[in-house]
Amino acid sequence: MSTPHVVVVMGVAGTGKTTIGPLLADALGVPYAEGDDFHPPANIAKMSAGTPLDDADRWPWLDAIGRWAHGRAGLGGVVSSSALKRSYRDRLRAEAPGAVFLHLTGDRSLIEERMAGRKGHFMPTALLDSQFATLQPLEDDEAGVAVDVSGTPEEITQRAVAALRRLDS
Repeated sequence: MSTPHVVVVMGVAGTGKTTIGPLLADALGVPYAEGDDFHPPANIAKMSAGTPLDDADRWPWLDAIGRWAHGRAGLGGVVSSSALKRSYRDRLRAEAPGAVFLHLTGDRSLIEERMAGRKGHFMPTALLDSQFATLQPLEDDEAGVAVDVSGTPEEITQRAVAALRRLDS
């Protein structure tokens, strides 16, 4: 990429944000921040109990991610955030106007299979339906790209880098 963007790796739980984010950051030569680390303990407890977050839960979390992204403006960085709704992405852009979004997309059955196989994560597969119900894909006026999550993490990362480079063309 010709300019150091802050890339927000977005998508429903289980699409690989935590796997692809660091690989993408490494490929771009910029730091990575794990979006889950910005959640307050109450959010983690709520999700661990199988209760979806509401917008009041998400605003402080999104603001914290946005502040990190703002601090990386002009320097570049990669951060993960589900960013499922347009209003959430707008909230992130309010803090970091130059942010671009990488939407990891995929077949629900593949995502559920991957979620069932991961260890030590607080997000249960029971919340996947609520994630898909909430998801509003990127709109034409939003800076970003969608990349399918089939294949290996390395293949997905290669597709992501290529797609993000096309944004700068």
